[in-house]
Amino acid sequence: MKSDPSSASWLDLLWGRNGLRSLALAGGVAVHAINVFIATTILPSVVQDIGGLAYYAWNTTLFVAASILGSSGAPLGIHRYGLRRIFLYALCMFVLGTIACALAPSMPWLLFGRTWQGLGGGMLLSLSYATVPLVFHEGLWSRAMALISGMWGVATLAGPAIGGIFAQAGLWRWAFWAVLPVCAVLGLLLVTQLGPVGRNPGTRHGAPLGRMGLLVGSVLTVSAASLAAGWGWQLAGVAGGLALVALLAGVDRRAAQRFLPEGAWSLSSPLGRRYAMIGLMSIGVTTEVFVPYFLQVIHGASPLAAGYLSALMSAGWTLGTLFSSSRGPVAIGRLLVVGPLLSAIALGALCLLMPAQDAGLRVLSVLLLGVGLGVGLCWPHLLTGVFRAAPEGQRNIASAAITTLQLYAMALGASVAGMAANAAGFTDPGGLEGARRAAWGVYGVFVCAPALAAWLGNRARRDDRPPGSPAAVSPS
Repeated sequence: MKSDPSSASWLDLLWGRNGLRSLALAGGVAVHAINVFIATTILPSVVQDIGGLAYYAWNTTLFVAASILGSSGAPLGIHRYGLRRIFLYALCMFVLGTIACALAPSMPWLLFGRTWQGLGGGMLLSLSYATVPLVFHEGLWSRAMALISGMWGVATLAGPAIGGIFAQAGLWRWAFWAVLPVCAVLGLLLVTQLGPVGRNPGTRHGAPLGRMGLLVGSVLTVSAASLAAGWGWQLAGVAGGLALVALLAGVDRRAAQRFLPEGAWSLSSPLGRRYAMIGLMSIGVTTEVFVPYFLQVIHGASPLAAGYLSALMSAGWTLGTLFSSSRGPVAIGRLLVVGPLLSAIALGALCLLMPAQDAGLRVLSVLLLGVGLGVGLCWPHLLTGVFRAAPEGQRNIASAAITTLQLYAMALGASVAGMAANAAGFTDPGGLEGARRAAWGVYGVFVCAPALAAWLGNRARRDDRPPGSPAAVSPS
């Protein structure tokens, strides 16, 4: 089995059976990603119609927290049911949640639908990533990851268009109905192109539900604290969430069946450093949740324009991924530092300019693009680095954990963003002044995430250097 990325080409990935499987896996990410942009784009119109401004960030928090639960079932589902059947189960859950959102008469109903969307969407996303090492040889991993991640680029075109057009027409519910034909196409691909690869009926794996509960509980603890009136309760909620994560780490290290592979909980290991960077970079882009609201309220943008401008983060992510996917080892090491630094600089500039009403949309567009571009420059190499650093026999767990970690980071980020926004005055005083205060608070807090990732990247870039090279033996 070839492991050198240069030994395989895009034609090897996109031709024949590999091409059909790539299309099916990319479709799983596309359905999830399009829904993300639709929901983000229409949410200002939704709260204007059915209320619930204080729970603005909860739409993302509950969706992503449920996605964590869904993604955790991916390895178990592959072994018990095969790829085709578990993919179809996930798609059905997603469709049911989408229908519930379209019919929602109130915010609680909408949050219920978003939770079911998250369960199905999380499984689709996790299965798409976890299937890569099962159906492609190692030489194709980097390109397969770039292709799958590139579906976020498709979503940056389709999602804001669908959401923005319906929101401007006052028909935001139809934005959810519009997703169902895409789901039908994906179902056809899954039935015709994916076989039961990886199925092993004799294997008995129990899902670590207790540990998953701790993970989701930490997010919900922070989310609940975001509604508190005083800083003391909010800080207590953050401390409680961190305590649950620490408890999870201790339990998982002693478990016979691990939730994360060996080394994932330690920053002293290459695997742990890459997982930490994945989490921090994912947290940084969750500021995208509030972008449509800030642009509409502070800068007077239309729902369609705000949707597309908010999608620039993911567009930059896609561009950076495609640009960096074929880089060599030396360039990869540099990108692990340059990418996070670029995101941190862009977020810092947004902290200053987003609250200013005289800031031009062109300048804000460049900064939003820069946040995502920084993520994309290092993203495919973080993912393939996880595959290579995973202990023998734990590669399937390591690959599935990528999505679990990413989703957890996004859920936690949305919770913290909601807390920062509410504490800064999002709902009190609310309106224009509340939006300006919230923008300053959100970006001011989140600049720290990619800055810390850059520090870790400086250490991680030495992990893949050949033994005995000067960089490999130099002190860290």
